[in-house]
Amino acid sequence: MTSTGAIGLPALEAQLARELDLIGFVRPEWVRPREYQGERVLDVAVIGGGQCGLSTAFGLRREGVANVMVFDENAAGFEGPWETYARMVTLRTPKHLNPIDFGIPSLTYRAWWEAQHGAAGWEAVDKIARGDWMDYLRWYRAVLDLPVENGAKLTRIEPLPQQGLHRLHFAGGLVEHARKVVLATGIQGGGEWHTPAMVRDNLPKALWAHTSEPIDFGALHGKRIGILGGGASAFDNAQHALSQGVAAAEVFIRRKQLPRVNPIRFMERVGFTARYPALDDVTKYAAMDCFLGHNQPPTNDTFERAAAWPGFHLHLGAPWLDVAEHEGRVRVTSPQGFHEFDFVVISTGLVSDPGLRPELGAVADSILRWGERVTPAGPRNMLIDAHPYLGEAFEFLPRPGADGAPLHGLFAFNYSALVSLGLSASALSGLHNALPRLLRGVADQLFLDDRDELVRDFMAYDEHEFLGAWPRTGAA
Repeated sequence: MTSTGAIGLPALEAQLARELDLIGFVRPEWVRPREYQGERVLDVAVIGGGQCGLSTAFGLRREGVANVMVFDENAAGFEGPWETYARMVTLRTPKHLNPIDFGIPSLTYRAWWEAQHGAAGWEAVDKIARGDWMDYLRWYRAVLDLPVENGAKLTRIEPLPQQGLHRLHFAGGLVEHARKVVLATGIQGGGEWHTPAMVRDNLPKALWAHTSEPIDFGALHGKRIGILGGGASAFDNAQHALSQGVAAAEVFIRRKQLPRVNPIRFMERVGFTARYPALDDVTKYAAMDCFLGHNQPPTNDTFERAAAWPGFHLHLGAPWLDVAEHEGRVRVTSPQGFHEFDFVVISTGLVSDPGLRPELGAVADSILRWGERVTPAGPRNMLIDAHPYLGEAFEFLPRPGADGAPLHGLFAFNYSALVSLGLSASALSGLHNALPRLLRGVADQLFLDDRDELVRDFMAYDEHEFLGAWPRTGAA
């Protein structure tokens, strides 16, 4: 142990192995092997190797489901948004949330951090640094020896309902077969990022980017950029751009006041996150209409960091009325007049709709949407209506009259689950409660798919455990 009390990662890993053994976390495998065309198929394919995908693969071990593979399109160590397009300095969630450790003390982020830095400094940590969280996820994958195939971008899911399988097509020609598919594809995995048509149609791509894309801010050194959007990511990108040498970053918000309320904090405090799935559909619809009406505000430290730069400017009550290329630059028209920029960044959120996902092309028309299932008490919200109406374990459900067999075994463990199951997949605030629901649902489906065979084997079970006899042999 060092003078700071840091025991080091090797010692922590030894503790973790001991704790896993003490609680018997890894359970015996029970799923019957399945072959197709002479090859064993996966019991579960997890698409996405970020925090949701990794924790799903680990959690399935506790359910006795080990024939699992995680597929991620990114290079190893760059799964999820943290080292790709996320540009916040810290996470926005409270540091004490432990969503993917399954209650195992030595697997928590805090234990990982204190093993390296000592316990004394933990109280001084306000929020988790973004880079540290990614390093923790890399360690989590390595120490748990989770099976991940990197560089594997899913392009199409081909249902094989007669075989009870899905054929997964990946870029580059890789093909896999799986009984169950968990789409742990993050915030964008349930639809697509929204870009206003006036930007997409009026500007060459060299002059704009969405916050979800890689942006070479170094190439914009000394330049002026405009940012459209009032949510947290707009301020994340402004602060990051200015730190990379951009001369000016101007944020445009259509509202006349900055967003101040973060409804997630209320949901975390009162158990709303865990109990939301128990609400009736009309109440869910009203709650999510309220939720989506709030732009998530930036954290106070992010706003202060951005506002402290001399090149930062905020335009309130300033929607973009028009965007056009003008002499090689971007001319933005707002109610306040014309604004000239070298480049613009779009931070206008996303749309969740399975019809927007190319990998779901073969089944999207069969997926039930909220707009078809629920009649709200108030006005309709088109954003809510486009969400898939999911079952209680994140499974897709068929539209009335549609064949549900091609959807069987597909689970949407991504942001499109928001309306059906609340803050769950892709939200650290909700993962603690969402993971058991998903894992139980996947394991239950595997069991029920084979119930006839399993029950028949149970009825025929005749392995003698008790070996005693009476009268006892050799007794006086």
